[in-house]
Amino acid sequence: MPKSTVDLHSSDPWKIVYLLAFTQIVSWGSLYYAFAVIAHDIERDLGLPTSVLFGAFSWSLLVAGLAATPAGMLIDRYGGRAVMAVGSVLAGIGMAGIACSNSAAMYVGAWTVTGIAMAMTLYEAAFATINREFLRGARKGISVLTLFGGLASTVFWPLTLKLNTAFGWRDTLLFYAAIHLLLCMPMHALLAQARKGKRETVHLDAMRPEHGQENEPHSPSFTLAEALREPVFWKLALAFSANLFIFSALSIHLIPLLQRFGHSAGTTVMVAALIGPMQVAGRIAEMAFAGKVRPQTVGIVTFAVLPPALLALLLLGAHPVAVAVFCMLYGMSNGVLTIVRGIVPLALFGKENYGAISGALAGPSLISKAAGPLAAASLVAYDPAPEWLLGILLAVSVLSLACFLSAARAGAVR
Repeated sequence: MPKSTVDLHSSDPWKIVYLLAFTQIVSWGSLYYAFAVIAHDIERDLGLPTSVLFGAFSWSLLVAGLAATPAGMLIDRYGGRAVMAVGSVLAGIGMAGIACSNSAAMYVGAWTVTGIAMAMTLYEAAFATINREFLRGARKGISVLTLFGGLASTVFWPLTLKLNTAFGWRDTLLFYAAIHLLLCMPMHALLAQARKGKRETVHLDAMRPEHGQENEPHSPSFTLAEALREPVFWKLALAFSANLFIFSALSIHLIPLLQRFGHSAGTTVMVAALIGPMQVAGRIAEMAFAGKVRPQTVGIVTFAVLPPALLALLLLGAHPVAVAVFCMLYGMSNGVLTIVRGIVPLALFGKENYGAISGALAGPSLISKAAGPLAAASLVAYDPAPEWLLGILLAVSVLSLACFLSAARAGAVR
């Protein structure tokens, strides 16, 4: 008996993941991670105050937060092809602008363009693109993409150091600008067209869930306006924002904080190096259990790991074993959180307006990401004792867990 058929999109959605895997590594590596390596050289050459040097970078994250919702709405409507390709062009312009800066105004302006590019090329845009193109299995696509994205710092920290040592920070950023324009932009242009208006005949059996895909969300889709009226949206936004505040604060201050517990620089760096591999390990574990565990449950575990990890560091920070355990749990939680930010909104609010809703959720989180390092620096200036900063971050982690638990419960009974 012939199988039933239906008209659907003709492209293989996994080709999108393969293309985005490369562009996410480049985008995260050049737009976000490279700055930490070249910051002091920029400060020396341009003679900028530290507040302007790092403030412009934080400003770019704020701009990305403001631009995230419009970018998501455009992807919902037109697909990721045009939006992410334009984002790569802006990334190239922004990187070149920073490289050519000779004044504070030009430097800040270039970071402004780069912030818009971040909203159009980083995870939220990629997740929205995957969600639009996958008939099913979007959760798996998001998980696989973050597995590749986790390599960005591993690749670009040493690459940026080598290029900066050999050619200087200006030529390094010009090289990255060229990669965005000559590689990422054409690769984004190869992404599938928006589904609307493209059709082909495929078997209905292909739409049935594979083993492990039963947990794909089937709830009615919310519009952005409907989502904004839901308390669960704001609980989720607060949970993500509070959690990202912790991670961004520690990304800058963890190593000096551990040294204030009495650990040597060598020990601190060696133990902190566990974070990257544990991020990847956490994402692999999430992929292994994706077909058996609801996204909300994955989120609960991810949020629940952080408070005891911070408490252990607060109470036992002078012991290397406790520091190692913290770095492992912290890395695993941070790695899986990226996936949770992609799959939980999909489960709670549906597919139809995912880009706009996830962009709106990302806005407060990116603001927290920008504020975290600056707020932590102020706290350390007030009282350099590590217990002071860790105590506040522990309280924030408990708040984030409580908000997520409340959002997950509300979503479960909808």
